[in-house]
Formats: sequence, structure tokens, C-alpha cells
Amino acid sequence: MAEIVAFVLVPALFLFGLGVFLPFVPVIAALRGLALVMQVLAGYGRTLFGVVHRRTPEFQTLPPYRPQDEEVKAYRNYFFGPAYRDLRQLLTLEQRSYAATVGDSFRTVTSRQFVAPAQHRALTVPYGLTLYLGLCAGTAVALPLLGLLMALHALVLALLTGGARLLAGTLRAVDRAVLWMKRLRTGMLCPHCFERVPYPAYDCPSPTCRRRHSDIRPGTYGIFRRRCECGQRMPTLLMLMSRDARLQAYCVHPHCGKPMNTDAGHMPEVVIPLIGGQAAGKTQLMAAILLSLEHAAANGGPAITHADEESDASYQVLREVLRIRGHTRATQKTLPRAHSFVLGSGRSQRLVHLFDTAGERFVDRDDTDALRYARAARTFVFVLDPMAVKAFWTTLEPSPGPLLDRTLGSTVDPEEVFARSVQAVAAMGAPLKRSRLAVAISKTDLLTEHGLVPARLEDSDSARTWLCDVLGLHSLVKAMELDFREVRFFRTAAVAGEEAGVDGSVTRFAEWCLRG
Repeated sequence: MAEIVAFVLVPALFLFGLGVFLPFVPVIAALRGLALVMQVLAGYGRTLFGVVHRRTPEFQTLPPYRPQDEEVKAYRNYFFGPAYRDLRQLLTLEQRSYAATVGDSFRTVTSRQFVAPAQHRALTVPYGLTLYLGLCAGTAVALPLLGLLMALHALVLALLTGGARLLAGTLRAVDRAVLWMKRLRTGMLCPHCFERVPYPAYDCPSPTCRRRHSDIRPGTYGIFRRRCECGQRMPTLLMLMSRDARLQAYCVHPHCGKPMNTDAGHMPEVVIPLIGGQAAGKTQLMAAILLSLEHAAANGGPAITHADEESDASYQVLREVLRIRGHTRATQKTLPRAHSFVLGSGRSQRLVHLFDTAGERFVDRDDTDALRYARAARTFVFVLDPMAVKAFWTTLEPSPGPLLDRTLGSTVDPEEVFARSVQAVAAMGAPLKRSRLAVAISKTDLLTEHGLVPARLEDSDSARTWLCDVLGLHSLVKAMELDFREVRFFRTAAVAGEEAGVDGSVTRFAEWCLRG
């Protein structure tokens, strides 16, 4: 009887149970395969979240982009390096996660259904084989799905990266177009080295940092904002800097690196060099021009603001000297720093640079070659001191009274100064044929007091006639008119009245120089 039970009834019952179980095999296998697929996809989601957001050590397989390792001490924009680093980390980690998930699933089935089953192996082996079948199917299905997700991630990343780079390039182009509209095609003028700066460097605005960023335009280190190593954010475009939040600009040329005007790049620039011999009256004329603009602003004219502390400090000294009718200190022979001021308001604002250069530099050719700022000028001022002309002392008869002090005049021949200056400026590539020249006949207040200049010498034609017929400067006047597109002659008296009112001749002179 025992044999019948063991060899007949038990096998029959097993086969019957197996027959009942077989219809459920596809369902069980499909469910186990689906569970594996979901498990793999959930692992992908956790890995993606960890790599992109959490960034804890277990999700890092590659060294991060650190500001201290960069040439520019700033954080990279996500789509300029870090995004592809995250993609590579995600691929590496997901390969490990996929292999671990599949391997753990097979090992779990082997252990529970074959090696150490909780039930009789006659029951667990068919179920384990069914689970194996489901795991094999799930492994086969999960792999292409995972590859599809990775490919989709890479595609989205490529599109976003392309969009970010296109946006950065577009913003750069817009910024460049704005500079072109402001007539800054070749960059801004450094008031120290006189070179054109395509784009200034800027210090971090944090008072505790001051790291210098050489190029803040949209790109690798930010599109709209750049984040310094210290964490401080700064705008990447000049048009994103408000009037009260403009960063300190610096020259990028290696031999300079000095601070530029904070208004550089935000408005058109005007460069006006003052050319003349030693003691011709250039500095006093510049002071009178500034004072006349200040009074015009007080009377409803264009507003004037000194662009930097150095310009403001020097002007305060010059104004006081002018008011007491004293003599300004001789300009030092070292290369001049521009006296810069902002003229106008709103869209009419202009950053004006006046260059007062020592007269000695207009005599020595080696010195004139250093005056590179003249390349950016389209209006030139030539200060002509009549007392530097020999004919002035031989042909004019002073009125009765104290004699005119010869030491008050320049000792350098104006024709020599003009010839050397024009030759040097032309050699630098300045378009003189498209430039204007304002000839300022200086010290006419002093000469009028001694009866050496006609009381009325107001218009350009009469001043030109006086220079040619009385002082005999036909050759000089002719050379000026040949070299420049437009030449105007002005009688100027760089003096201030009791209430600091500037002579009207200077006001008219300044208006013409700054016209347009």
C-alpha cells in the first residue's frame, strides 16, 4: 500500500497540481518581470535625483567643477560642463545599480526557492523556475527601457545645452549691438593707458572678496548672472547693471590693469585732446570749459557729473584757481590721465574725456608717439597762444600802461607744435580728414587789456583773419584747413567773474566742441 501511495498517488497529485499551476505561470512570470522593471526604473529615478539634486558623496564618481580650480574664480553654468559630468555619473551609477538589482533578484529566488526553501522543493522549484522566467523577461525588457531613458536624458540635455549656448551667444550679440549703437565698436577707452578695452574686467561686488573677473559676459560662468567663488552674484551684461549698482571696471591690458570709469560702456564716449605748447593755457581753458558746463547745468542745461573721484578732486582745485585768477600749476610731463565727466541725462548721456597733456610732449617726437588717446578723438582742440608767435612782439603796438609780461606766454612756436602733433596723430591712424579742429586763441582777456587784440573778435572768420593778417600765420591756418574736415577759430578768455561766471567766449567754444 505504501508503494501505491508513494509511486502512484503522490505523483498523480503532483502532476494534477502542476497542471493546475501551469496556466498561472505566464501571469506570475509577467508580474515578477514587471516588478523587476519597476524596481530598475525606481532605482534610476533615485540615482537621477541623487546625482542632480542631492549630490552626496555616494552619488559622485567624478570630481566636481570647483571655482578654485578654474582660471576664472567662479562657478560654471550647469549647461557648460556640470550637466555632462552628471550624465556620465548617472550612466556609471545606473550600470552599477542595474547589475546589482538584477543580480540581487536572481540570488533571492535561488536562496528562497532552491537552496533553503521554506516549503518542500516539489512546491518551490516550479515556482522558482517561474520566477526565473519572469526575471529573465524583466531583465530583457528593463535594459532597453533604461537605455531609452538615458538616451532621452542625453537628448534633453543636448537641447538644453544648445539652447543655453545659443541664448548666451544671442545675449553677447545683443550686448555687442548695444555697444555699436553707443559708438563703442572697438571698445571703451582706458583713461590711463589710452588703449581700447573690448570689455573691461570687474571686481566682485562683495566687500570681503574683490576677486577680479576678466570677462563677465554670458558664457561658461553664467548667462544672466555669474556666481563668484565667494557666492556673490553679479550681472553678466552691461545693460543689466543699474545706475546705482554699476561695478567697478578695470583695464584688461597686462601693462595697465588700472580702474576705469564706472560709466564706461554704458554710454557713448567723446575724446577731446587739448594740443598746445608749454604754457599755452590748456589747463586753464579746460578748467573754464568745465566751469561753463557746470553753470549751464545750473541754468537748465545738460547735467554734468564728474565720472570719478580723481577728476572731481582736480576740478575743485582748478575751479578755485580760476576764480581767484591765479595761475595753474604746469601740467606734468608724465602721461596724462583723462579728466572724465558725464554730460547730459537719459539717452543723451555721454562720457567725455578731456586730455590735458604737457606742452613738452608736443615738441619731442618720442613723447608724441605715446599719446595714443588721440586715435579715439574726432574733435581736437589746438590752444594757440599769440604770445608764442614772433610777429606778435614785432608788429603789435601795446596801449599805454604797464608792459605785457613776456613770461606769461608760451615759448614754443605754434607751427612747430601743430606740425609735430598732426604728424604723430596721423601716424597713429586717427582719421583727421573726418575730424574737426577747434582753434582756441588763448589769453585774449590779458591781451585785450593791453590793446593787443580787437575788442570784438567773436566769430570764426574774424579770428581767422586776425591770425593770418596780423600774426602772419597763413601757413599754419592753411595746414589746419587741409588736415581737418572742419576748422573753427575762437577767441577764448579762460577767466571767471566775481560770481564764478565764465566768459561767454568759453561757453560758445565748449558748445561747439561738444556738439553732436
